Amino acid sequence: MSPSDSDNDEKRPDYNKNDTSSGSEKKSGTFTSLRIRNFRFLLTGQVISQGGNWIQQITVNWLVYNLTGSGTMLGTVSTIRSIMSLGMIPAAGVLTDRLNRKKLMMATNTWLFVVTLLFGLMLVFRGSQVFYLFVFAFLVSLTYTIDSTLKQVVIFDLVPRTVTPNAIALFLTGSAMMRSFGPAIGGFLLIRFGPGGNFLVQAGTYILIAITIMQLRFPARKYDSKHDSPLQNIREGVRYVVKGRVTRTFVLMGFILPIFTIPIFTVLPPIYAVKVFGDPTGRVLSILMALTGVGSMFGGVAAASISRVERRGLVQLASLFLLATSLVGFAFCSKVWTASLMLAFAGFFESIFMTSNQTLLQLSIPDNLRGRVTSVVNLNAALAPVGGLLAGVGSDLLGGPKIITIIMAGTAAGIAIIVLFLSSTIRNYRLSQGIAANSMPDPVSVFLLGTKK
Repeated sequence: MSPSDSDNDEKRPDYNKNDTSSGSEKKSGTFTSLRIRNFRFLLTGQVISQGGNWIQQITVNWLVYNLTGSGTMLGTVSTIRSIMSLGMIPAAGVLTDRLNRKKLMMATNTWLFVVTLLFGLMLVFRGSQVFYLFVFAFLVSLTYTIDSTLKQVVIFDLVPRTVTPNAIALFLTGSAMMRSFGPAIGGFLLIRFGPGGNFLVQAGTYILIAITIMQLRFPARKYDSKHDSPLQNIREGVRYVVKGRVTRTFVLMGFILPIFTIPIFTVLPPIYAVKVFGDPTGRVLSILMALTGVGSMFGGVAAASISRVERRGLVQLASLFLLATSLVGFAFCSKVWTASLMLAFAGFFESIFMTSNQTLLQLSIPDNLRGRVTSVVNLNAALAPVGGLLAGVGSDLLGGPKIITIIMAGTAAGIAIIVLFLSSTIRNYRLSQGIAANSMPDPVSVFLLGTKK
């Protein structure tokens, strides 16, 4: 691929005529980034993608348990997906930095469409077998990590740097919205169309996503003319994280959630529903999970509203502390409605923390290394099973989920306090520092302004 290769269609200079990128950089509001046409299509594709993922997750989990009646088998399928996704992380960074990103997005989406369509047709005409589910989990996991890395990176290709804090917040809000409504949609479709029909519906979502990808117009991007080995590219990403003080600090902060708080949201609620609230039907569990998603959605909107607040390091620490204390409060609740309220608060502050962390982290990464460094950052997903194991074993050993919740959430709150006093990097960090770092020139602003001439 030549250094002058470009992702954009320069023959259509007026496609972005409704963008207000220059105005967006001067004005700040909750939905500032939605003024940019490229971002509207990117966000639409993300919402559809997350909805499809929930349809798939609900269907696969139901099929595995229905066929085997084994929680171990259910966990095994999830483990295969996690292992394969982690195994693709190094390749994801290299591909994202080396290849035309729009074409790579289309390629991964096409792969997921083909695999999902074939699997849906197999279920409809040949019936369900556990072996099929393992093969499907293996095949889709090959591209999920690439897709995830791409979506984090291309925001900086499509949105001016000064607008990225708002764009990241709204992007995560779209994911949180599907976290709230996706399981319900997946369950309804499962009842209405059955497992095979559900996969065919998801295949249809990939067609819609392809339409949004085709609408994206990327600015010209110079590709690295050096063709180092993939291993060398991976080392570059790791080396930057290790040596870059700001990036390293925010990467370490990102490790806190998968170890100490996310397992409380994902692993412990079923135990709370049965052991604490005495409901084995799943109704209480649905309420707890739905309220968490609603809180996350509002937290994303709040994060978008404060996207120009300067003391973003302090915002990150405050949201972590409030997230942790909300989870401690959840552990002390004896009523479903109070527990749901505390989880809603926890989801709210989790979104603000994640948005602040991802914003400052991505702003600290040079554009030419963004894919490689982002793929290294995504290794924190490997910590989620560790945190989940800690939560599950702790619940068994300590006679229920309450004590381990207090221990894990209390640890997160303690870390927030310690970092506040010991880390001047986070305590004094301002958003303008991140925007100014590695930002000259800003190719997106140049591209958007150039298309309006």
